[in-house]
Amino acid sequence: MLRYLSLLSLLLSSSGLSAQHFNANKMDSLLSLIEQKHKSMGSVSILRQGEEVYQRSIGYANYNEGIKADDGTVYRIGSISKTFTAVIIMQMIEEGKLSLDTKLAHYFPQLPNADKISIEHMLRHRSGLYNFTNKPDVFNKLKGEVSKEQFISIFTENGVEFEPDEKTAYSNTNFVLLSLIAEEEDDMAFEQILHERIAMPLQFKDTYIASPHRPAQREAFSYYRKDDWIQSSQSNLSIAKGAGAISSTPEDVNRFLTALFTYQILDSATVAQMTRLKDNFGLGLMLIPFYERYAYGHAGRIDAFSTSSAYFEEDSVAISYFANASVMDVNSIMIGILSIYFDKAYEMPTFRPNITLSEAILDQYTGTYSSPAFPLKLKMWREGNTLMGQASGQPSFPLEAIEERVFQFEQAGIILEFEPEKKLMVLKQAGGAYQLSREE
Repeated sequence: MLRYLSLLSLLLSSSGLSAQHFNANKMDSLLSLIEQKHKSMGSVSILRQGEEVYQRSIGYANYNEGIKADDGTVYRIGSISKTFTAVIIMQMIEEGKLSLDTKLAHYFPQLPNADKISIEHMLRHRSGLYNFTNKPDVFNKLKGEVSKEQFISIFTENGVEFEPDEKTAYSNTNFVLLSLIAEEEDDMAFEQILHERIAMPLQFKDTYIASPHRPAQREAFSYYRKDDWIQSSQSNLSIAKGAGAISSTPEDVNRFLTALFTYQILDSATVAQMTRLKDNFGLGLMLIPFYERYAYGHAGRIDAFSTSSAYFEEDSVAISYFANASVMDVNSIMIGILSIYFDKAYEMPTFRPNITLSEAILDQYTGTYSSPAFPLKLKMWREGNTLMGQASGQPSFPLEAIEERVFQFEQAGIILEFEPEKKLMVLKQAGGAYQLSREE
């Protein structure tokens, strides 16, 4: 699927009451509806003032074995890992091991612009370093346990897209480098740093870097949906490192955010630095507006996992929803969860039945589509009565027909509109539209 790593887009306005008490029955109804309609599988946790006030799991941690998800199910959290990495770096700054102005050249002088790129630039995604996971062949090049030397070689080869601090552009390269810097400073592997600096002090047993998958530890598999839930492939977490390799539970991440904003793991002045925004990015945090409120948090996606966490500082409330399968956009699920918790007007979603198209109609849309204005090629093919898609170097994903010529991949917010007689396809995502032509 396209690796569009967006955070919640909850730009709404109104006012509401304190959510010390909320309609838990309505929350149950929303999640039951989503489960019954096979729109998602996952777990939600809500903490208020450090106490869990709501928890619910829907679907399966291991669908093939019939193992239901519960409050102990562990999910791969994807880019929420970046907030953990940022906290580790800020701890090192408090200890005087480095500073926000420390240059990348101090560690990896061979990288382009290393003498101008600072720790702060990387934390804010303003380094200009190319996002290495956008390269179609990177997952073929990096196999098994990826070494520091392999990372640096790839990053050097990829170069830069702009000068440091010129603009903001999300790049996993930044946080892989930050985790490598942490390893240099603490002289241990990043997974051990995570354990000693975060998991052990906060008494987390379910927050760690797990590779390969360990079902005995209650780790969920991830799934996409065709006629049924199909197990997704698993990424090599050695590639993700501090950018996206952490596994955890919604409750643990809520407790982590609560500890952060109650100054248990960083000083208040340091947390204030982390929440100082440029282009809605702090240091490993993003701003999440919701009605008159706002939260700080992050979202993530890896394989078919999709995760979202938010901390509302004025309410002392942390809310996380982690999905190991989702046809429905997780942003939309979070909007429902937040609306019910904060007592906002909210109507239960309605789901129209899928349209089944003939093989002959689907065959009109198969082929490889590309455009000079779009960075990836998109291959389309048919599996039975399902149209499948795959961007260059990315996992494949199933599409739902919502009209004869219009398909969606709801989890990533993608709409595809076909004009087979013109050999064209329009891809719509996040307000953008790209016209791609079918290659001969």
